[in-house]
Amino acid sequence: MARLVVKGAEAESQVIELHLGSNRLGRSSDNHFRIEHPTISATHCEIVLAERGVTVRDCASTNGTFVDGERVEAATLSVGQILRLGDVELQVETTDAIIAIPQFEVPRPAPPVVLSDGSLICPRHPKAHATHQCTHCREVLCDACVHRLRRRGGKLMKLCPLCSHACVPIGGEKKQKKSFLGLWRKTVKIPFLHNSKSKRAEE
Repeated sequence: MARLVVKGAEAESQVIELHLGSNRLGRSSDNHFRIEHPTISATHCEIVLAERGVTVRDCASTNGTFVDGERVEAATLSVGQILRLGDVELQVETTDAIIAIPQFEVPRPAPPVVLSDGSLICPRHPKAHATHQCTHCREVLCDACVHRLRRRGGKLMKLCPLCSHACVPIGGEKKQKKSFLGLWRKTVKIPFLHNSKSKRAEE
């Protein structure tokens, strides 16, 4: 993390570890970092640590804010530069901003119970058989667990309650058996029925 080292002869030696965002420096205890020295104002300056770097802004101090001897209202700080607040010098040791993203352990679901006939038990409903499996998280589900959504004019969608991805039946979709009568109607044309309907329409 970005760090400043106080080098003022009369100030108490200290190391300032900047935190992300705003860091107020001054003589008052209301600041993030207190530096007790008569030439430093109550709230002397603000140092902002961001991903892009470190910047300093003077807070209308009495004795001014200086970077390498030049008085500034606002400036970007680099490693090795001397930041002076009144008569107190601070050396810029580092300007690194460490942004850590915490890692969360996602609990893995308990494996499903397999019965002697090879069927599975739903992890959430111990008395129900698992009938579907999520295509994304691979969780097994019973009929009560599956969320069903039908779009207007579309087919029924089966969704996982855990990750909202599609679910499929365990063992694949079962094909519906076509009846002999239905198959016969599609393959055999009956012209006399068509003609009789036409005659009735003419009458």
